Amino acid sequence: MCGRYVSTRSPEDLARLFQVTEWHPQEALAPNWNTAPTDDVPAVLERTPREEAEAASVRRELRPLRWGLVPSWAKDMKIGARMINARMETVHEKPAFRRAFVKHRCLLPADGFYEWQQTKDRSTGKARKQPYFIHPEDGQVMALAGLYEYWHNPEVEHDDDPAAWLMTCTIITTEATDAAGRLHPRMPLALTPDHYDAWLDPRHQDPDRLRKLLTPPAGGNLNARPVSMAVNNVRNNGPQLLDEADL
Repeated sequence: MCGRYVSTRSPEDLARLFQVTEWHPQEALAPNWNTAPTDDVPAVLERTPREEAEAASVRRELRPLRWGLVPSWAKDMKIGARMINARMETVHEKPAFRRAFVKHRCLLPADGFYEWQQTKDRSTGKARKQPYFIHPEDGQVMALAGLYEYWHNPEVEHDDDPAAWLMTCTIITTEATDAAGRLHPRMPLALTPDHYDAWLDPRHQDPDRLRKLLTPPAGGNLNARPVSMAVNNVRNNGPQLLDEADL
């Protein structure tokens, strides 16, 4: 699974890297070295505005989404806390994700992600969970495959009220390889640049073709290093969390 990750790139960098055509400075998020479920996260997606019906008007946007997908049919937004990940093998058929898989796909930029390994403290003999930061060896941004969904708040009367709609997302996971595989059986699935356009294009709605874009990564391109136990507390943040810990 993926339960915590790092996303620190500026909106200007993300707009350039992902060829974004529209983003709003007032929506820019601060760098986050300890991104947790229910946090707002930067996402790249393509949409056709309601007032523009022509396919040529599809726009690539950078905007904040709440991590933890709330299906459109959900009665309560609390369900999102349990929907932070979607398995690659079944994402196209699960009721919570299948509509978004066909219509609402996104990329979630990340510097890397955290995973934990059960160990024993040498001094006390007690069990503890040691966090590791897993990241591309070349330092490039990861484009995590994601889905997003709209949820209407039934307690808000008018649809044009900004509080009436919530946009949420989930991260697609796959079998772990390379450094991540030594720590946990699952990991977030990162897409390669040659698949960005097809994945984001809302006009592509064939589940079989879309599934072919979800290719588990080959080994050899990820690094893992132990980091501070401070990561375990979601209230802790800052670049110091990525400093290598002395085990």
